Amino acid sequence: MSTNHNVSANAAKYLALEDQYGAHNYHPIPVVLEKGEGVYLYDVDGKKYFDFLSGYSAVNQGHCHPEIIKTLQAQAAKLTLTSRAFHNNLLGEYEAYITQYFGYDKVLPMNTGVEGGETAIKLARRWGYAVKGIEENKAKIIFAEGNFWGRTLAAISSSTDPSSYKGFGPYMPGFGIVPYNDLTALENELKDHNVAAFMVEPIQGEAGVVLPDDGYLKAVRDLCTQYNVLFIADEIQTGLARTGKMLACDHEGVRPDILILGKALSGGTLPISAVLADDFIMMQIKPGEHGSTYGGNPLACAVAMKSLEVLKSEKMAENAEAMGQLLRTEIEKLNSPLIKLVRGRGLLNAIVINHKDPEVSWELCLHLRDLGLLAKPTHGDKIRFAPPLIINENQIKEAVGIIDAALKKLS
Repeated sequence: MSTNHNVSANAAKYLALEDQYGAHNYHPIPVVLEKGEGVYLYDVDGKKYFDFLSGYSAVNQGHCHPEIIKTLQAQAAKLTLTSRAFHNNLLGEYEAYITQYFGYDKVLPMNTGVEGGETAIKLARRWGYAVKGIEENKAKIIFAEGNFWGRTLAAISSSTDPSSYKGFGPYMPGFGIVPYNDLTALENELKDHNVAAFMVEPIQGEAGVVLPDDGYLKAVRDLCTQYNVLFIADEIQTGLARTGKMLACDHEGVRPDILILGKALSGGTLPISAVLADDFIMMQIKPGEHGSTYGGNPLACAVAMKSLEVLKSEKMAENAEAMGQLLRTEIEKLNSPLIKLVRGRGLLNAIVINHKDPEVSWELCLHLRDLGLLAKPTHGDKIRFAPPLIINENQIKEAVGIIDAALKKLS
């Protein structure tokens, strides 16, 4: 396959700076962006692209959503950070807003998604010892194969992807793995009294938009209730209207014991995450036992409330449902021999590439870039298509036309 990145001299200058001075812990598509607006991104040469990754679903509301940016600017000019050593006037308001929005007693505010995952696990372990009666230091958390919730030492300790964990041991004890979408294997693990929680993505995003069978989440909820185990839903990527409902769990009407949110909680403006649970879980954590300097900062509180507000007021979940169905239908209509499978829910979608050369997915993404659409492969043969939730019918059809043209360049 061609390795020609086909970038301008202007873009090459920025790429060279990153190559020389930055850690090489990412392998981005070679494009250098400087502006975003709605569903579009613009590079340093002024070329416009459809954004079909949305910052891994952090930009659900669209780039630089005017209401979110207005709120960000107003609060940034007033007060950004106090730390949790003191109270601020927005934290309680935000806590009331988000707990009522999702129907939980309490929220613990953090910054990044992986911090949300770490927080959920700490809460589950503490609940396991204080409430379930697990012997000290014996608590287990069960995860699904193919999970991805970050790259901290705890997160990689639960990973089944060698690129995440290899060469970084020793690993966090007390974690177990079951196959995703396998209720029998899960039930066998949950019978162990030492299991405090099962943490799962309702749809596995990084694994390539892998959907479980219908009824899986409902059965997970029932099994966790039966065996007195906490159900932790990692909705960092699947939540906040991305799949056509406010939460992916809403498709089956299930309520997790612990809900983790992040990414689009800020509309893509700054890191904001949140862990929601009821008092019987959350109140096991006492002062000094968990926290974050930036967690619950006034700027984050103001931005998160506005980000949540526009999701509802602009009916983004409903649009994601309709546009997602249209996107999958239009891609399937292409009848491309290079597409083995189209799958997804709402505007969280992926295609699986049918080709013996594993580099074809990367090459396809370079063609997409050249034609004005940005996407990126995951796990070799899969490409996510997840545009901002404000995309309209004409834009979907135009984008599918670009996908069609890029596929034809490979055939």
